[in-house]
Amino acid sequence: MESNQPQFSSSPVPAPNGNAKIMAIASLVLGVINLCAWFLPICGIPLSLIGLGLGFFGMKDQSQKTLAIIGMVLCGLGLLAGCVNAGIGVYMGLNGNGFQFAP
Repeated sequence: MESNQPQFSSSPVPAPNGNAKIMAIASLVLGVINLCAWFLPICGIPLSLIGLGLGFFGMKDQSQKTLAIIGMVLCGLGLLAGCVNAGIGVYMGLNGNGFQFAP
């Protein structure tokens, strides 16, 4: 005796976690801040890594996925600019062309 009724699962689909929304917005905010902080690699690089992580976890909320992607792009640009700035600083420091205080 087979039933022609559709079978439904007894477990409901979990509602999106509110933390994903906060993470997506935080990623966007850190991305904007990172565009101002890239010239200080000691601040810009950690901020961009944190923003990339928050953006990745913030993509779980479908309604805030666009914000998370924009935040990740801004943080990626900030990471790239911060790494280039750090590399130029190391190069200039090794060649003796760095900033020097006059006595």
